[in-house]
Amino acid sequence: MMYEPINFHEKLSLFSEHWSPKVIAEMNDYQFKLVKVKGEFVWHDHKETDEVFIVLEGELTIAFRDGHVTLSKGEMYVVPKGVEHKPFAESECQIMLIEPRGVVNTGEKSTELTAENDVWL
Repeated sequence: MMYEPINFHEKLSLFSEHWSPKVIAEMNDYQFKLVKVKGEFVWHDHKETDEVFIVLEGELTIAFRDGHVTLSKGEMYVVPKGVEHKPFAESECQIMLIEPRGVVNTGEKSTELTAENDVWL
């Protein structure tokens, strides 16, 4: 067994595309994903699971139908399952998502921003 830490900065340097989560680790049935975001995403929800957003660098706003939350570096927010939301970042923002294996980034919707699932770095 190898005992090596996972370095977020190193992993984030391996890709440049936006809205395309990359898996860096698994714990039980949960995946830890790094993603770079910029601009607007799409309205979507995850009917079966909560979704955790942790901002590593930059600023992320998550819009809801009745308000929004803005996260800065070092902050996190849990979007409850079934709650429609739309992430937005004016400038590039680097985030970690924690969600069950198999969760599609756009929920049940298929759009041009639907990313390939289960892509490992």
